[in-house]
Amino acid sequence: MLPDSTVPASLLAVLAFLQGCFTAPTFTTFSALVAGMIAQTGRGTVTGMLTGAGLTRAWSHDRAHAFFSRASWNPDLLGISLSHLIVRQLLSEGEVLMVVVDDTLFKRRGKKVFGAAWQHDGAATGPRGIGRGTCFVVLGLVVDLPFLARPVCLPVMARLWCPGQEVSKVDIAASMIRLLAACHHSRRVHVVADAAYHGKALRDLPATCTFTTRLPAPSVLFALAPPRTGKRGRPALKGERLGTAAQLAATADFAPVQVTRYQRTDTVYLAEVTCLWYGSFHTRTVRVILLRDDTTDTGYDLALVTTDLTASAAELITRYAMRWSIEVTFAEARGLLGAGQAHNRTRAAVERTVPFGLYCYTITVAWYALHGHQPCDVAEHRERAPWYTTKTDPSLSDMVAKLRRVIIAARFMPSCPGQPTEQEIRTVQQAWAAASTNAAA
Repeated sequence: MLPDSTVPASLLAVLAFLQGCFTAPTFTTFSALVAGMIAQTGRGTVTGMLTGAGLTRAWSHDRAHAFFSRASWNPDLLGISLSHLIVRQLLSEGEVLMVVVDDTLFKRRGKKVFGAAWQHDGAATGPRGIGRGTCFVVLGLVVDLPFLARPVCLPVMARLWCPGQEVSKVDIAASMIRLLAACHHSRRVHVVADAAYHGKALRDLPATCTFTTRLPAPSVLFALAPPRTGKRGRPALKGERLGTAAQLAATADFAPVQVTRYQRTDTVYLAEVTCLWYGSFHTRTVRVILLRDDTTDTGYDLALVTTDLTASAAELITRYAMRWSIEVTFAEARGLLGAGQAHNRTRAAVERTVPFGLYCYTITVAWYALHGHQPCDVAEHRERAPWYTTKTDPSLSDMVAKLRRVIIAARFMPSCPGQPTEQEIRTVQQAWAAASTNAAA
């Protein structure tokens, strides 16, 4: 592998959208580390990125560590630049932004790791449901790509949350939503989150934003405020008590509706109530959607609360189902790119390495959508692995593998190191296959 920082021209075309977030020397380091993060097949540590970039003998490892601990760049600004790349290149003009917010734990050991603590871990396998590590609140844009049947969530912001601090996860999420909405003020923004995200911080979101979340079972709902009576004194802020979602479901009229979720269309029973969730959204009017599956006779299976007063109930169910795409993103970013595996300990480095890894996920998908996808990709994969008889869409592993081949081919093609052709990539692959066969013989 040649000891240089050659990055394929197609990948540089994507990274050029982010160049304004860095100085010229820092952008060179950033580009090399992105290529190294994607090309490495081992652990996603900082030195692993250097190994993947082929720069272990050309650069000091301190240069890579300094990029995360001391260099002057802002993860939020980088994420906003990524969001502009997605909006301009992957979405149509005027399309509504679908946003998912969630948090995840990246397991870390060591007393000196900033922000690491024992806390809730949604992916924990034990009965206690906790783990030690750093927790990040992540905001991602959900995008429908023409070559994928499922929506994909592309992270564009991630902030560290530490247990015991005054700012809650909901406060962090609300702050990120406001920043994203301000930077895309001409677009409508629909935000979805799980039941943990509700509270006072979400009351003053911009008028262009709607928020949809799962209604916690103990939450009490109220009727809309009655009209003014003309008498002296403060008018009533809420109407009569309607009760919890279970109490509403006991008397609600459910109607059969077809909804599309998780790549299939089902018939479910829905009921809708316009009311106030006074504890979280105060006097803002909300809608509660109760869902009962076809096999359920009483009660409800899902209760959603939303500030969107215009979308149909079926559309809201479909919108909330898109929330699962961020869970897929977390699993793929960890397993395929090694996000969260860096061994940093200082505050600045810890706060930057996880967003960097998640942004590499977004960069990989954006590169594949803009420069890497070929209609024959799935057919070639099925030819190599004929047991995948039902495979119809490229997976993230396919996207990462193709970008890795492009990065490696760019380093081994001295005639045109920046932009290898498909034929050059295949030549390298055939040479590797022949060398492996000769070695085995």
